Amino acid sequence: MTHHKIQPPWEFLLSASRTSLQSYELSRLGHAANLRKEMTQLLDTWLEENSAALLARWLMEQRERPFLAVESGSSADSHPKNGHSVSDNFLPDRSGTAPGNANLS
Repeated sequence: MTHHKIQPPWEFLLSASRTSLQSYELSRLGHAANLRKEMTQLLDTWLEENSAALLARWLMEQRERPFLAVESGSSADSHPKNGHSVSDNFLPDRSGTAPGNANLS
């Protein structure tokens, strides 16, 4: 992408009629709107590409996770000693009573 400084045509602007200045203004605003549209499209594309790259990174990390757990110790060591796991919080006992709350009456 080339960067160049745009110099307004001073001689034209200083000697132009009101109608010519209005026409020039509209053409510059139209050009600015087109640039904004291009920038928006580029930004959307950039966001999509970064999202795809982050998804790939996340998938790689998820695939490495089981290997890291095996390397750091046996899977039996990763369970708590009280016999309860985090999934016990989300998968309640099917009997309808919570552990330790059987006799509340």
